[in-house]
Amino acid sequence: MITEPLLSSPKGGIRALFFIIANEALERLASFGLSTNMILYLTREYGMDAASGAQILFLYSAAGNFMPIIGAFLADTYVGRYPMIGFGCIASLLGMVLLWLTTIIPGARVPSCAQFSSNCTNDATTPQLLFLYLCLGLMSIGAGGIRSCSLAFGADQLSKRDSLKHAGILESFFSWYYVTSSASVFISMTCIVYIQDTMGWKVGFGVPVVLMILSTLSFFLASPIYVKPKVKASWLIGFARVLVASYRKRRIELSWLDTDELYHHRKGSALVVPSERIRFLNKACVIKNPEEDLMPDGRASDPWTLCTVDQVEELKALIKVIPIWSTGVLVSVNVCQNSFLLLQASTMNRHITSKFEIPAGSFYAFLLLSATMWIALYDRVIIPLASKVRGKPTRLGLKQKIGIGILVSAASMAVLAIIERVRRETAIREGISDIPDAVTHMSAMWLLPFYFLLGFSEAMNGVGLNEFFYTELPKSMSSVASNLFSIGLSAASLVASFIVSNVRGFISEANQESWVSSNINKGHYDYYYWLLYSLGFANFIYYLACSKAYGPCKGGQRGITGDAREGLIDDDDDDDDDYDDDVV
Repeated sequence: MITEPLLSSPKGGIRALFFIIANEALERLASFGLSTNMILYLTREYGMDAASGAQILFLYSAAGNFMPIIGAFLADTYVGRYPMIGFGCIASLLGMVLLWLTTIIPGARVPSCAQFSSNCTNDATTPQLLFLYLCLGLMSIGAGGIRSCSLAFGADQLSKRDSLKHAGILESFFSWYYVTSSASVFISMTCIVYIQDTMGWKVGFGVPVVLMILSTLSFFLASPIYVKPKVKASWLIGFARVLVASYRKRRIELSWLDTDELYHHRKGSALVVPSERIRFLNKACVIKNPEEDLMPDGRASDPWTLCTVDQVEELKALIKVIPIWSTGVLVSVNVCQNSFLLLQASTMNRHITSKFEIPAGSFYAFLLLSATMWIALYDRVIIPLASKVRGKPTRLGLKQKIGIGILVSAASMAVLAIIERVRRETAIREGISDIPDAVTHMSAMWLLPFYFLLGFSEAMNGVGLNEFFYTELPKSMSSVASNLFSIGLSAASLVASFIVSNVRGFISEANQESWVSSNINKGHYDYYYWLLYSLGFANFIYYLACSKAYGPCKGGQRGITGDAREGLIDDDDDDDDDYDDDVV
């Protein structure tokens, strides 16, 4: 147990961390509690078809995953982390309150829609839709403000403590942060969804509002004890400077540059000469005229004309990992199918007992359980057992983990397509194909093999990609590494929306329902899932090409064996004293 005198410091410390963790956990509990069942709210209360509702939620998810990048940039460069989190709390709370009002004010939605859109006679008006988009937009902006800075702001409370004791406190904070965040998502997908299903939308949307109020109060009540660091330059600005400087010096010939003195490098840095890959960017660190380009203290007189070798190499490292990063986008597309999965589960028998029924929106929680289980099994059972059998430490390499995750993700969509085909045939055989919300006698537990495989894919690919980013990028780019996966999730939501739009518009015949029809019994969601399987398998082939082109990585290609833990130690560790090891 971690102990520390509560008043050992006037600001920061463990007491501040409790409020920050509570703020983040309650915000996630509220936002995921609203978004999990949102497809049902859009189809039943706004008269939308399933494809339109899913596209809106894809865009909402894309914004929610991309806004933290903008929030981190603004916080690091202009406003600071504390004001950004505070702004995010207020924006999220306002968005949730307005969304809750749509359940109270009859004119805010289409009151005649009691079931899916195929039974609706009216469509939502433009003002109603604009009001809905405003609510979702404010929630996305708010989530970006909070999630972009919460973890880093918590680390700021211990940033001036460098003893082993406080290093352990920082590590414990990271662990508790992720545990509480994951627990919040799980609770929202079970308890809050159950409240919405049993007590209706007014109570079901009101509970997240109360939770968001508590989240906001939790953050602002501790304002006097927070450590509030000043803003600093953002890594995005550094990358922009390299690109601008390279373009300004585009007419420079690099062939005659053969001395170290012609390159501008950080004082004390081991990187004094840029690498040969992507040589065009090397022009950004070329010193044309030392008297004009450099100040007396050795700094660049114009950072938008002259950059350091370190800045150039950091951008090159980012460009190099982009192809591997792109392979994770289609894997995340499969994870983004919650809206359709919810409709699928809602038409299946979800009873555990004669009196208890699992809410359709809660089935997505099985993905969290599966991923957590596989991570624990891999780390605590599979790896120790494999090491014991082989007689030496054995572990999958990063490329192997990523590749296995991609392949299993594609396989999970094939399994889901088979399950959906059986479910659809069951509905037709039972004579309920014309009733979109009718429940078949097929048990929803048949969906568990899909979640079992997709969870394994997340445990391999998701964890592997994060490890890959942190291992391959320089330590000074830790914040970049932590945001790349979120950017991938945002891109995946946009790709998923694009796929649904094309499937809805082009893959349908005259006089036939679209594959992604709101009447899931008349549509062909099994064909849609087979399409995702095909894209996933093609993505695996693409990954093999990217992996081969990337070459050996610091994490090793054949796993970590024996005492040669290749890749876990940065090659430049002894020379990277200028890098900030505490960047989150």
